[in-house]
Amino acid sequence: MKEGNYYSKLKTLEKFGKIKNLELQKEFLLQEKFKINGKTRREITYKCDFIYISCDDNKTHVVDVKGFKTDIYKLKKKLFEHKYGIEIEEV
Repeated sequence: MKEGNYYSKLKTLEKFGKIKNLELQKEFLLQEKFKINGKTRREITYKCDFIYISCDDNKTHVVDVKGFKTDIYKLKKKLFEHKYGIEIEEV
């Protein structure tokens, strides 16, 4: 419900030209898959709830609507911010 309400807010901002390029559930690669001792390790990805660009300053915003921050989320957040240089905004 919280995510749906935030989406409605973003759609309104997009309609009035305040934001652009709104995407939902975009996936980012944090670490490629690799092999070790003949075993393949899966890639690590992070999927944000929303990503958009603000029209006033052309800044990219990555947003995650959170009720509870799991340890996995906290780790992926650090990896994402380090790799992409964009701070995740938590709502």
